[in-house]
Amino acid sequence: MFHVDGDVVATTDTMVHGPDFRLAWSSPFQLGWKAAATNLSDVAAMGGTPRALLVALAAPADTTLSFLERLADGFREACAALSPECAVLGGDLAVSDRFTIAVTALGSVSGAPVTRSGARPGDVIAVAGDLGLAGAGIELLFSRGVDADGVPDRAAAAALRPEFDRELDAQLSPRPPIAAGLAAARVGATAMIDLSDGLVKDAGRVARASGVQFVLNQAALAEFSRASLEHQLYGGEDHALLATFPAAVELPAPFRPVGRVLAGTGISLDGNLLYGRGWDPYAGWDGKLG
Repeated sequence: MFHVDGDVVATTDTMVHGPDFRLAWSSPFQLGWKAAATNLSDVAAMGGTPRALLVALAAPADTTLSFLERLADGFREACAALSPECAVLGGDLAVSDRFTIAVTALGSVSGAPVTRSGARPGDVIAVAGDLGLAGAGIELLFSRGVDADGVPDRAAAAALRPEFDRELDAQLSPRPPIAAGLAAARVGATAMIDLSDGLVKDAGRVARASGVQFVLNQAALAEFSRASLEHQLYGGEDHALLATFPAAVELPAPFRPVGRVLAGTGISLDGNLLYGRGWDPYAGWDGKLG
């Protein structure tokens, strides 16, 4: 049974073998971890505390019990590490030619959820979590984790470690800052979003929903990670949290400022207009970000 005091928020996400993951690159444990983490992050982006996951699997008939057990381990350990008040409470299992993981996450909020539409001119734009590492990781896998015919290859991907552990781990088993979402809501964040499709694309969604202009600062972005500016802006799948805060608010850890909200429309970097390309599983991989 699922019960909380206060209001409930819900989100759902589906991971399909092919556009969303490759079994040649991800272990079943990593798949469970990532499926949990991405949904926990969506709850956090509403200022909520994750409470329960409902997991539906569609698996090929030859899927082994040990595979499913390791998948379940990934779910359990991700919840324990990232959001200890949350657990898998149920779900469903079906047969399919293509492995698919569908997760519904339920969370609680003590007040109104933080939405994408509340940013106001004068607010500070801030990010909690890594930027660009996951995008660098997926580019490495598609360029060097493949065989001579360009097919995802387990041995080729393994050869990228340990040199690129940070990038690969950010892509295959992300660690979003779940507690930061609640911390942001408590100090009065005006808008928030999970950065799943790239900083520019997702920040653009908040700017449009709020009817404002976002101006990002390149020098501030350079302090986040060793990832390139291209990956930071367009890479996607970081599952960091972007939030806007009134200027007078002290940013809660681990949020760091990356720009300002102004009157107007669009998103720019130091005054240069940016366009909302980013991670798009529907477009397939063409060797480019976005």
